Formats: sequence, C-alpha cells, structure tokens
Amino acid sequence: MATKTLIIYYSWSGTTKHAAQAIATAVAADVVELTVPSQTFSSDIFATSDIAKDQLRTGELPPLTNALPDLKSYTTILIGGPVWSSMVATPVRRLMKDLATYTGTVAPFYTDAGTAGQYEQDFAGLVKQATVKAGLEVHGQSADQLTAWVQTVTG
Repeated sequence: MATKTLIIYYSWSGTTKHAAQAIATAVAADVVELTVPSQTFSSDIFATSDIAKDQLRTGELPPLTNALPDLKSYTTILIGGPVWSSMVATPVRRLMKDLATYTGTVAPFYTDAGTAGQYEQDFAGLVKQATVKAGLEVHGQSADQLTAWVQTVTG
C-alpha cells in the first residue's frame, strides 16, 4: 500500500490551523480540522485553561462535532493541537480515544505560547496501538523544514 498521510488538528486561536495548512502545503496530505460545540471554550485563554483542567479532572472531554474519515486508509496521521498547561489539549485527547485501534504511524505537531513542557510524553501516553514518531514544536519553520520533518515521520 502506498503511503497516505492525514493531518488532523484542533486549533483554538488559529495558530495550529496555520501550522496545519503550512504542513499540508509542504506535503501531499488530506486535512481534517477537529471541531467542538461552539460554546465549549471561552475566547479568553485563562478561562479556557480552567475549563480544560476541569474536563481533565472530571474525565468529561468535549465531544467532536465532525466526522473522521476511514482512518485505516492512512499509513500516517499527523495530529496537531495547542499545548495547554504542558499537555495535549482536551479536543485532541478526545480524538486519541477514537484512534485507540489505529495501528499505523502517528506524530504530533503542536503550538504553544512559550513552553511545550512534557507535551510529547503526554501525547505518547495517549497512543494505544500506533507507532509514535518524534513530533514537531511549530515556531515558523520553513516549508523545507516542515517537509523534512514529515519525511522523517513517513519514511
């Protein structure tokens, strides 16, 4: 089977969306933006952080409002999201539950306001059966740098 790549991302502020679009421009991939109900999070980052911490404490992750394609048709899934309190954002955590039986390769790309903390370790801990490759903290990489990262993940 030929290598087929899917980019799935959640973007709270638009930064991760920009990164996903840049990666999709650099490599051939299908793209899916994760969405949650419109009133799930605040437009204020501090209030959103509190909401996400409460979701983690209660285990009530936000529902995703869009359907995913047949994941078995992809050999690699690049998963993007913001770093919230050094961890995977709750909409991406919800996605990871849907990926529990996926057996291909996954790799995170993530955006943050200063520090990623233990993001990649947190991400790897959410993966059940897939092979996890090194992620990419996105900070204005060139198209060539994005392409090089994707090639290390898919190669």
